[in-house]
Amino acid sequence: MRNSLWCWKNEKLSERLAKVFEGKAIKFMYFQDREMVVDAVSKLVPDGATVSAGGSLTLIETGVSDLLKSGKYNFLDRDSVSGNEEKKRIMLSAFEADYYFCSANAITESGEILLLDGNGNRAAAVTFGPDKVILIAGVNKVVSDLDAGIKRIRSIAPMNAKRLNLHTPCAESGLCTDCDSDERICEIYSIIVDSRRRPWRYTIILVGEELGL
Repeated sequence: MRNSLWCWKNEKLSERLAKVFEGKAIKFMYFQDREMVVDAVSKLVPDGATVSAGGSLTLIETGVSDLLKSGKYNFLDRDSVSGNEEKKRIMLSAFEADYYFCSANAITESGEILLLDGNGNRAAAVTFGPDKVILIAGVNKVVSDLDAGIKRIRSIAPMNAKRLNLHTPCAESGLCTDCDSDERICEIYSIIVDSRRRPWRYTIILVGEELGL
């Protein structure tokens, strides 16, 4: 009973979001579980397309990362090299990708997409460059409004800092303190509010599970 009620609630949420994003010329797709995502992406992105991605636990958890690395696409993979200059070159080349993949840090019920970046490569590629951007997120990323989105970002930032083995105060305390560390990951906040100027550039794939952080 509990699971079925949550499924019902998430489906109703997805119906509301679909209407909101359609009005913003943003494509919206909803799947009840993560197993459906890889097949959806395979249908969205033609074989041989040039693709790139930002770092994302959600892409790993849904199997999309493995799909991108499978040889089906020309994958511009920054993690395939070790040197900083090579990584930077690949991150810059992502601007010319046909498709760019990432998750969001928060999605509001009124249709804003929030991103937080340390280097800025993900926020930059999402807002300009690649022909299409596909954002994949679990329902845990959906919040009521922008204030709740910022609050959510600050609450999960310590876990991301810990995951990345950064030496920041939040990685020690578990709390965001708006620090002055040179390793802080809270450098760039980006908010996408609409896409009618570039209609259907964005696709949001929402999954009815908790994914990522």
